[in-house]
Amino acid sequence: MPKIVYFWWAVALLLIVGEILAPGVFMLWLGIAAAAMGTILLLSGAGMSYLWQAVVFGVLAFISVGVYWKFLRGNERVSDQPLLNKKGAQLVGRVVPLLEPIVNGRGKVQIGDALWTVRGGDAPAGTRVVVESISGMNLDVRPAE
Repeated sequence: MPKIVYFWWAVALLLIVGEILAPGVFMLWLGIAAAAMGTILLLSGAGMSYLWQAVVFGVLAFISVGVYWKFLRGNERVSDQPLLNKKGAQLVGRVVPLLEPIVNGRGKVQIGDALWTVRGGDAPAGTRVVVESISGMNLDVRPAE
């Protein structure tokens, strides 16, 4: 077996291990292309120049990434809790009392154990407000009805 076959399989292994260490689904498909390149060289007797090996690997990489994009990318499972790690988005629609009055468009509310800066029309402390949106670390609010 030609040594270049081992090279391509080692590249494939490194890319797949890299995918395990830094998941993102991209190195996996390049690893599959490298493994396919090694297999092609094994079956063909490794009579291919390094330049052609690079070209074939590039083509295989495009094909494998294309297969992922075409057939597998849209099949991710839909979460039953889409706002799980989006604390700000979880607050939209929530009604809370103002901890500090809104003066010149800025005030504060306490939600759980966190203090949030709010933006909205001037209102005295204790006024119940509805969180309409989040902008950075500020909540945009309006008076609750």
